[in-house]
Amino acid sequence: MTDPDLKIDEIMDGEELTEKQKKIIISAIESFADKGYSATSTSEIAKKAGVAEGTIFRHYKTKKDLLLAIVAPVMAKFVAPFIIKDLQKVLHQDYEHFEDFLTAMLLNRRDFLVKNLATVKILVQEIPFHPELKELFKEHIAIKVYAQFIKLVEHYQAKGQIIDIPAYSVFRMTFSTIFGYLIARYMILPEADWDDEAETERTIQFIMHGLAGPNSSKD
Repeated sequence: MTDPDLKIDEIMDGEELTEKQKKIIISAIESFADKGYSATSTSEIAKKAGVAEGTIFRHYKTKKDLLLAIVAPVMAKFVAPFIIKDLQKVLHQDYEHFEDFLTAMLLNRRDFLVKNLATVKILVQEIPFHPELKELFKEHIAIKVYAQFIKLVEHYQAKGQIIDIPAYSVFRMTFSTIFGYLIARYMILPEADWDDEAETERTIQFIMHGLAGPNSSKD
């Protein structure tokens, strides 16, 4: 497992945390990732963190608040910043081809996932069961990322690199393919004999062959 202090510093960037809060969050991440939210008690988290259970409730009113304190920042950082930041790179021709953008996005988010695997695992396994997490997903990804990605799609469609289909379909196909690969690779079958370089290329080409317009070739 990645150094927990590194994970906390990256995910909670900009937030002032006491040492006890860091210990609580690290313990909660490990427990939620290993056992799931519902099977983890606050007393178990407190024992692992070396604090009194009451200390948890001084910082987080409920176990759900603790979950949200962990998941909200990682949701905000997992996808949105890369898309938003690199929109300008696309529009200024740093990524001349849609394929180049897809490759950069996949590699960038793969690096983030590897460094924050336990926290992303919590996000993936808990979001279907908590309306609050679904709302956060809508806020940070479904709204912010979607709006930016639509601009990217329209940009590449105008260049003839993506077929003329609704942008929301491009969004769904692209992200379900990329994150389906990452989840399978690092959460479902991490023990499999993966050829990461080849699998990355296959994933990108699968998307490109389905979405390619008449001017999609890089040659």
